Amino acid sequence: MDILVVGAGATGGYFGGRLLQAGRDVTFLVRPARAQLLRERGLRIVGLGEDTVLEPALVETGSLDRTYDLVLLAVKATGLAAAIDDFAPAVGPGTLILPFLNGLAHVDVLDKRFGPDAVLGGVAKVQTTIDDDGAIRRLGPLQSLAYGARTEPAPGKLADVDAALTNAGFAAALDARITESMWAKWVFIAAIGAVNTLMRGTIGDVVAVPGGVEFAEAVVAEAAAVAAAAGYPVPAADLAATRKTVTDPAMGGSSLYRDLLGGHPVEGEQIFGDLTARARELGVATPLLDLVTLQLRVHQHRIG
Repeated sequence: MDILVVGAGATGGYFGGRLLQAGRDVTFLVRPARAQLLRERGLRIVGLGEDTVLEPALVETGSLDRTYDLVLLAVKATGLAAAIDDFAPAVGPGTLILPFLNGLAHVDVLDKRFGPDAVLGGVAKVQTTIDDDGAIRRLGPLQSLAYGARTEPAPGKLADVDAALTNAGFAAALDARITESMWAKWVFIAAIGAVNTLMRGTIGDVVAVPGGVEFAEAVVAEAAAVAAAAGYPVPAADLAATRKTVTDPAMGGSSLYRDLLGGHPVEGEQIFGDLTARARELGVATPLLDLVTLQLRVHQHRIG
């Protein structure tokens, strides 16, 4: 199975690199500046005692001249529209697209462009970031992919996708309830991001003060209520894990919070705007999540 990885950043670069290490047929679609850096320094995965340098096959945006069996899409939601135009030439009649983005808004966009039968559901969990020198730095041991069909019958090539992603140096699982899993992750990232954003502190900072734990749990309850009303209640084990994370004194800040503090664009609309819009349609009150959405919209307006 020939795989095109769209996005060689903290997520796409990491999992694409692992697939390359495992001998899979992987090509990265990258913009010229990233391509130049990867040609000069290689695709580096560092941290947790690792310093791996890979030399991946690259194709620059605007130069695609063939289709692929599988497109792994791992970009920020703010770059989705441009990424779709970039990889569209790689999509043929039998191509499957496996996106790993936050929220669910991207699914509607991809369905409209390529058809729902071509778009799988996916959940990526990994603790990585991009260093100033372009290396992918591991911040923790978490590294897993879940994926599955969103339509019936499932695409015939789904078994091939599973075979390609399995035994490649990270946990991989075919998930028969992938949409539910996507909702569960959405609740998780929204809860952490909301606690950080509203209180302007790490999880540890928030739960260290009176009322902090109760506040964090209230945020989780709001997000979980939206998922339940949408028909995808978060499984009890996942909900318990989310509550544990947002009340853990040792927890820091989410990637959204780091972007916020750094004055960078954030995925406010994709994580919170879409979630609160669905809440209104479903008649679910989300005052805390509404406030986060407003704060992040002000942030985006301020930075332009």
